[in-house]
Amino acid sequence: MKKRAWKFKYPRILVLIIMILLAYLIFREPPVNSFVSNLGSLSELGIFIAGMLFSFGFTAPFAAGFFITLNPENIFLAGIIGGLGALISDFLIFSFIRISFKREFNQLKKTKPIKFLSFEIEKKFEKKLKIYLLYIFAGILIASPLPDEIGIIMLADLTKIKPYTLAILSFILNTGGIIILLSI
Repeated sequence: MKKRAWKFKYPRILVLIIMILLAYLIFREPPVNSFVSNLGSLSELGIFIAGMLFSFGFTAPFAAGFFITLNPENIFLAGIIGGLGALISDFLIFSFIRISFKREFNQLKKTKPIKFLSFEIEKKFEKKLKIYLLYIFAGILIASPLPDEIGIIMLADLTKIKPYTLAILSFILNTGGIIILLSI
């Protein structure tokens, strides 16, 4: 078997960065903004699907652009519907994360900056505080248009979170994040 001369260590993360830049370029165009703004009468199904896209790293930038540009009549109802879509996606992520991103994140854990950060946290914080910080950081990642995969991995690998607790956290955090984007 032939070995490649050059192999990029983090291909999925590179694709994620490219998707964020692409979404930015697309949603800054006036015709795209106009088109999405005119979708004010978009059915709940469209908002639900956008909510599902909000959780996945590669599609989150497009969902965020959609939510920022959309002007629904009731942002709370739209947030709840989008939050339900994101909840379903988070459960898919929770179920399949071991197959996709886990290897790359485990590689990242072995890098010098992450090792240094882990050492500093271990040295300066007691165990209970570390757990709270972990939940806060994972919650910020889940609520934001950043990839939920990272927050879900943190909760699945580093805590003993129950699926019911994950469902509540996912729904509340994603709904809040979507409502914030809809209010912008």
